[in-house]
Amino acid sequence: MPHSTVLIIPAYREAGRVGPIVRRVRDTGLPLDIVVVDDGSADATAAEARAAGALVVRHPYNLGYGAALHTGYCYAFRRGYQRVLQMDADGQHEPTMLPRLLRALDDGADVALGSRYLDGTPPPQSLARRLGTRLFAQVASWWLRRPITDPTSGFQGLSRRALESVVHDGFPEDYPDTDILVEHHRRGLAVVEVPVVMRTRLGGVSMHRGARIAYYGYKMFLTLCLLPVRRPTPLRRRDTVARLP
Repeated sequence: MPHSTVLIIPAYREAGRVGPIVRRVRDTGLPLDIVVVDDGSADATAAEARAAGALVVRHPYNLGYGAALHTGYCYAFRRGYQRVLQMDADGQHEPTMLPRLLRALDDGADVALGSRYLDGTPPPQSLARRLGTRLFAQVASWWLRRPITDPTSGFQGLSRRALESVVHDGFPEDYPDTDILVEHHRRGLAVVEVPVVMRTRLGGVSMHRGARIAYYGYKMFLTLCLLPVRRPTPLRRRDTVARLP
C-alpha cells in the first residue's frame, strides 16, 4: 500500500463528472489513494473513474449511497489505511478543501466534518433541504453538546479509530449522516467541524429529491429517537461483512 490515506468517492451514474473530479484530486498532489465505489451504474462511471487514475470497486447493482460508502470503509479497513477521506462525485465538494480535513485529523480529530456554513455563502438549496439541514443540525448540536452546523455533509475525514467504528453490519444502507455523527460522539470520538467551500452539483440526480426528502427526514428522525435504546442484535456475530478476509 503506497499511502496511509485513502479517498473514498461513492458514485452512481456520474459519467461526465467523476473523471474530472478524480483528476482534480490528483492535481492537488496529496499523498493518497483514490477509490471510486461505483454503485451499480449502467453508464461509463466506472470506466471514466478508472481512466482518470482511480481504483474502482463495483456493486453489481444499485444498493444506495450508504451501502457504497460502507463498501469503501470496508475496503479501507481491510487494507490497513490509517485515515479516510470521503467526498461526492457530483462536483459539490471542492478537492482543494481536502487539506483542511487532513489538518484537522493531524491535530487530533477523529471525525473532520466539512461544513458549507462556516466559510462564505453555501450553494443554493431547496427549501425542504434547508429546513431538514437546520432541524438535524439542532438535533446533532443537542447530542454533541455544542453547535453543529452541517451534520448532513458527506465531505469528511476519519481517523483509524473512527473507521473502526463504522465497519459493522448495522451501518445504514441508505442515508448515513446525522445518526452516524451522533454514534461517533457516543463512542467518545473527537468530532470537529471544518469550514469548506462547496459548489452547486455539476449535474446528475440528487439522492435528496422529491418524496425521498420526506422519507429521509422520517427515517433519520426515527433513528435518532431510537438511539438511546438501540442495541446490536445478539442473533449474529458483529462485523461479519467488514472483517471477511
